[in-house]
Amino acid sequence: MGIYKLDSYVLIIRGKDRLSFIDGLSTNKVDGNCSTVFTTTAAKIIDLVEVIDMGDFIAIVGHQPYKDNLIQHISKRVLNQDISIVDVSANNSVYLSTNDVVVSDKVTKRKTWRGWLLVAPNSDAMTPDMSEDEFSEYRVENMIPHQGHEITPSVHPLACGLGNLVHEAKGCYIGQEILARMRSRGRQGKELVRLPNPVDDATTTGKTHSLAIVRKKSK
Repeated sequence: MGIYKLDSYVLIIRGKDRLSFIDGLSTNKVDGNCSTVFTTTAAKIIDLVEVIDMGDFIAIVGHQPYKDNLIQHISKRVLNQDISIVDVSANNSVYLSTNDVVVSDKVTKRKTWRGWLLVAPNSDAMTPDMSEDEFSEYRVENMIPHQGHEITPSVHPLACGLGNLVHEAKGCYIGQEILARMRSRGRQGKELVRLPNPVDDATTTGKTHSLAIVRKKSK
């Protein structure tokens, strides 16, 4: 459908402990490029991020309005690990493309479950051709949650369509015990659904269908 500009931040994390550091604080197994979720001790979402492994460092790309909480969350847990965190958001723009587009050598491109993530320095800024309504329609059609809509600090990952990013076999991380208990007991509470319009309390409204987080029906 096109290219949409995201309201994103970009953090650069260096140090020999960079991957294990992010792995120990988030829901997915982090050993390279991946999507993962940072959660509170109550398993509520701090942010969904994309991890981009650049070799000597990793880039963390998340939702700009959630940046301060994420930085505060991870900074106080560095302790004695070999980690440095630098915010380079002001120097870069982030886009999501629904297709595999050709980009310049200066643009970092990674395929994600949401589409192709493009991180471009401001000197190589791209021209988005997808409107807010078109992006919403793309997400509704493909059941893709987004920050500020389905992904908010008031929900846990299993409730808003991010269950695929909650690794079932990794070690302890903040919020892990609660999420594991929800899964083992089949009590995640709510779930993300796609319903035909009109939809009460829709989180994203499309032309014919909408996304909503509703109470999960017992089997």
